[in-house]
Amino acid sequence: MVKLRDLQYLDAIDQHKHFGKAAEACFVSQPTLSGQIMKLEEQLSLQLVERHRRNVMLTPAGEQLVKEARKVLNAARDFEETARNLLDPLAGDLHMGLIPTLAPYLLPHIMGSLHQKLPNIRFYLHEKQTKVLLQELNEGKLDLLVLPWLEDMQGVERYDLFYEPLDLAVPTGHKLADKGTLQLSDLNDQKILTLEDGHCLRDQAMGYCFSAGASEDHSFQATSLETLRYMVASGMGITMMPRLASQREDQSLRYLRFEQPEPSRLISLLIRPNYSRMTCVREVVSCIKDVMQDSMSTKSSAS
Repeated sequence: MVKLRDLQYLDAIDQHKHFGKAAEACFVSQPTLSGQIMKLEEQLSLQLVERHRRNVMLTPAGEQLVKEARKVLNAARDFEETARNLLDPLAGDLHMGLIPTLAPYLLPHIMGSLHQKLPNIRFYLHEKQTKVLLQELNEGKLDLLVLPWLEDMQGVERYDLFYEPLDLAVPTGHKLADKGTLQLSDLNDQKILTLEDGHCLRDQAMGYCFSAGASEDHSFQATSLETLRYMVASGMGITMMPRLASQREDQSLRYLRFEQPEPSRLISLLIRPNYSRMTCVREVVSCIKDVMQDSMSTKSSAS
């Protein structure tokens, strides 16, 4: 019978493409991991791994079986989590994924309250792009995601947290800088600086801009919101900025808000279907909604 540990070894090899690194990740010696994989191949009468001098990779058979191995590993992990939940549903490790255009601006608002409300939960935070986060959620590496909802997200359960308005960041000398509030039509014929491909905010922001008659400034694409902020402050253009990221004082630029209905992005919490730790999820959702309702209303009244 195939052992669970052998499936963990196969998964580690696929992730690290190296026997030494895979063994380190599994907390065993390289000879132990290599030997167990050879025994597994003999047991199945299949070659699972291509062995090269500097790296290893899975064979087509190995690639197909590692997908099944992950299903078994996820089921085993869910079994253990269910057992722990029977003892204390609000204790243990919780791996939470966020995107770079949200994590550094949202976490300072919510982590203090989450620690206070869930003192027996150890939060592990992972900052990656949306595509990677969704894959790792599906693979069981992450427990939940907090990120902007996109209509093409499939195979997840969603809990809406709050709407985050999008503001316009302009240099102080820009012709729009002295306007009180904007209408989307004010963006007509404007060129907008954007993030590079792979950031969901890019598509969300440009959707509003394109509908208003604006176009993308192809002279530069940023890797982060902070880079966009510096580009605007130096007079290189204008950009759409999420409300949580547009609170920092900077005398070189202005943040302009739009009249209702404001362009915005919906921030949601996502989990796998049939996720076992729903008591914990409900507490996290409740806490974030309470904190951000107060925070976003405070920011709106301060404008």
